[in-house]
Amino acid sequence: MADYKAVLFDLDGTLVDTAPDLGFALNTLLQEEGLTALPHELIRPVASNGSAGLLGLGFGLTADDPDFKPLQQRFIRLYQDNIVRGSVLFPGMPEILNFLEKSGITWGIVTNKPAFLTDPLVQLLHLTERAACVVSGDTTSHAKPHPAPMLHACKLISVAPEDCLYIGDAARDIEAGKNVNMPTIAARYGYIAVNDDPDAWQADGYIDHPRELLKWF
Repeated sequence: MADYKAVLFDLDGTLVDTAPDLGFALNTLLQEEGLTALPHELIRPVASNGSAGLLGLGFGLTADDPDFKPLQQRFIRLYQDNIVRGSVLFPGMPEILNFLEKSGITWGIVTNKPAFLTDPLVQLLHLTERAACVVSGDTTSHAKPHPAPMLHACKLISVAPEDCLYIGDAARDIEAGKNVNMPTIAARYGYIAVNDDPDAWQADGYIDHPRELLKWF
């Protein structure tokens, strides 16, 4: 337990379960291209890797392939049009946010999702006015695991990194926290790929459900 002054969350796979809508966009695109939709169980672990990861899964493409860009643009349009079709806060997360707010503990978001997708998602989930900061992947000149987004968030909320707790579901999240001396928790309930080994990330703690965050305060 510690007297943290702020909590920062990764967005996709940590604060919000966005995999249903990302999967819907991918499967719609696959069907438009005459291909078979993929089961949610295959899509979910890749959801944190954005359009590049999802198009790699669905079409076997990399960003260097000539077909990648047009498919990516269509995927993004489909996702934008369905950005809160099924996306919700993870179970237990509403209680955590209420606890933080009632306890006077600042909370915010640091994500690699670009702002043109982050902002409407956060707004439609009625989190914009509640979050003390929302730092997207293109808010600063670098994305996680670079320290710039983390330091920018700390500046916005006027809290030193060592007084914040960062929760994420990817190795880059834990690395980003370590890069600024910020305590980290790995969310094992998030989008963990089969070949991921969260224990190797050397986070300061691990949780299997958002409600387990309570034991850190």
